[in-house]
Amino acid sequence: MKKVYPDATAALAGVIKDGMTIMAGGFGLCGIPDILIEAVRESGAKDLTFVSNNAGVDGAGLGILLETRQIRKMISSYVGENKLFAELYLSGQLELEFTPQGTLAERIRAGGAGIPAFFTKTGVGTLVAEGKEEREFDGERYIMERGIFADVSLVHAWKGDTEGNLVYRKTARNFNPMMASASRFTVAQVEHLVEAGQIDPDHMHTPGIFVKRIVHTPQSVKRIEQRTVRKRAA
Repeated sequence: MKKVYPDATAALAGVIKDGMTIMAGGFGLCGIPDILIEAVRESGAKDLTFVSNNAGVDGAGLGILLETRQIRKMISSYVGENKLFAELYLSGQLELEFTPQGTLAERIRAGGAGIPAFFTKTGVGTLVAEGKEEREFDGERYIMERGIFADVSLVHAWKGDTEGNLVYRKTARNFNPMMASASRFTVAQVEHLVEAGQIDPDHMHTPGIFVKRIVHTPQSVKRIEQRTVRKRAA
């Protein structure tokens, strides 16, 4: 089966539909599937639920889908870099399922591993625990969290081959690997695309069996959320 598509629009053709739950990998603006997110915007799909560590920034990442009001709900752990996000949430136009960062990562990993739920101490006694089952183990209180399994996962890889085997690089490895396994349909944008057999099996982070479609994106822009520089010496 041919997995490589000429561009992001073609890779998502017939995949994205209204009301879907979609995962988007990366950490901050590092390792986000920006080209695929732009293709989601072009699709016009609406009432989407996005699972992502953060919601991008104003004008970049998932921020562009907030601008078009295509996102109905976010399942996230960090949303402090996006003013529009705050405005939409506070005005009741955006639903938010706020999740501690480690819990979010484990919920996604659990979904990919076929684990429907697990117990964690994180959030016990806080707003995070409201409405959730609570149990005691060895004298400690735990709350139950559900695993997350999405309709579609959008991931960004540093290198990939034509069979869909993926390699992530440094911070861009956050959330991308577990999201690639936690949905029915994974689409990857890849900076460096090579032929099958050219990646050492010991270096693969995501086996190709999880990836349905690939788009080569060698010109992907690497943005910085907050550029901090040192003052010049006098």
